[in-house]
Amino acid sequence: MNSIKEKQNTAFDTLKSEFEYKNKMQSPKLEKVVLNVGVGSIRSDKKKTELVEDRLTKIAGQKPAYKNAKKSIAAFKLREGEKVGYQVILRGKRMFGFLDKLVSVALPRTKDFRGLNLKSIDEMGNATLGIKEHVIFPETSDEEMRDIFGMSITIVTTAKNKKEAEAFLRHIGFPFKKAEEKKK
Repeated sequence: MNSIKEKQNTAFDTLKSEFEYKNKMQSPKLEKVVLNVGVGSIRSDKKKTELVEDRLTKIAGQKPAYKNAKKSIAAFKLREGEKVGYQVILRGKRMFGFLDKLVSVALPRTKDFRGLNLKSIDEMGNATLGIKEHVIFPETSDEEMRDIFGMSITIVTTAKNKKEAEAFLRHIGFPFKKAEEKKK
């Protein structure tokens, strides 16, 4: 099986006729992957936030940075400076390893998975996926099923627009829904 890094290197040859690339540097590339987890209502429970941090560390392969609230919101009982979530930014080898694991192992383990929605790609060429259960990743053992959390995964590319990003992400192996399924 080809890895995502190898497929990225062949993107120019595959996409040059469709997008009229004249130079290899014009073809899209992966810049980074950003994982975000909000701790929301459990932020006061130190054990649960540490559990989220530990599992995110296992999934990403590096320690997450915590994000603080930028301003106080009385309705949510939130004070400025309180920990509201964790963020991991992956680049290089860790990024390619994580994406290989996401595409080939984690997404197929998702319940009722029929492909990613094309609406997840924005106009700037980045894709954001929402994962409802972190247990689809093999690093989290099945005995830890009591505290399940979701996360958002943003794949940042150098693509110039949505169409170019879709073609590039399909080429490197992201399972998007087929056009017929989209019309239903």
